[in-house]
Amino acid sequence: MSVGWNDNTPIYRQLKERVVSMMLDGALKPGDALPSVRQIAAEYQLNPITVSKAYQELVDDNLVEKRRGIGMYVTEGANEKLLASERERFVRDEWPAMMERIRRLGLDVEQLLKAGEHGGRQ
Repeated sequence: MSVGWNDNTPIYRQLKERVVSMMLDGALKPGDALPSVRQIAAEYQLNPITVSKAYQELVDDNLVEKRRGIGMYVTEGANEKLLASERERFVRDEWPAMMERIRRLGLDVEQLLKAGEHGGRQ
């Protein structure tokens, strides 16, 4: 995880999102241990309570499980659950604005697919 906190979002939320991104990218897989609260707090100069809050939200979302005395581990099915919720959020929150922008610019699907094939260059 690279450091670079922004002031617009609480740090615990940013930390949670970084862990979620690592899960989606495959850097953290089911059964993998998360770094300890103390380790993350020391490495990124955070209050351990901040790290604990981020980890607790992951537990509450059933993405991570606490194993008493040994740490936090990514749960089975966490990636699939994250993909489903991220897809739902994209379709609900982001796609309508993208569709409106596409309509305004007068683009069609063929143009967009061609641009995608050429890395955005036409």
